[in-house]
Amino acid sequence: MRLKGKRNENSELHTTPTQLWAEEASVNHGPSHEDIRRRAYEIYLERGDAPGNELDDWLRAERELQKVAVFTRDWNRVQ
Repeated sequence: MRLKGKRNENSELHTTPTQLWAEEASVNHGPSHEDIRRRAYEIYLERGDAPGNELDDWLRAERELQKVAVFTRDWNRVQ
């Protein structure tokens, strides 16, 4: 069992945040509030820390993560 835990830890080191969100979202049937908050903050940083578009950032993050969750859920059905 110890090897399994190590393998999971190592694989998590090589996953992107979007992959981690997709895994969480597929289990929970959608992105969590915290996942959306994190992604919205990343979008904010990508825009150069300019204030004033918080709602747009939030909605974009929500859309992105919902698409990933739907794709992941559908992909898991095919396999």
